[in-house]
Amino acid sequence: MMFIVRRRGERPADGYLAPGIRIAAVRQTPGIVAEHADQIDLFCVGDDAAPEALEAQGWSVVRPRDGWYQADGEGGVAIWGQGTFWEVRDTPFSVREAVGPASDTAADEDDGGEVNVRRAIFGV
Repeated sequence: MMFIVRRRGERPADGYLAPGIRIAAVRQTPGIVAEHADQIDLFCVGDDAAPEALEAQGWSVVRPRDGWYQADGEGGVAIWGQGTFWEVRDTPFSVREAVGPASDTAADEDDGGEVNVRRAIFGV
């Protein structure tokens, strides 16, 4: 599951916010967010209980909606399934890391019918 942690300061050097919570992407908090000055958004990956555990410790956790979250550069993060499925992109057309629906091997076989265009083009 992916969720956003808003905080002031630098990104942790080891790439982890806490044990079992990995940081997949970082950006400056957008100006549309109240009190955004000097804040960063950490796009974190953890289990389903991680957001609640961080909130209980006083962290500011944002559960993302489905959509595109622009990074500071050309890329960003695409999220769907309320954080269950996501892609970290270096550019709009290059996926660096992705977690999608589990592959159904029977559905992946070529039966001469429909083609999963997303999988055929992007490999996800």
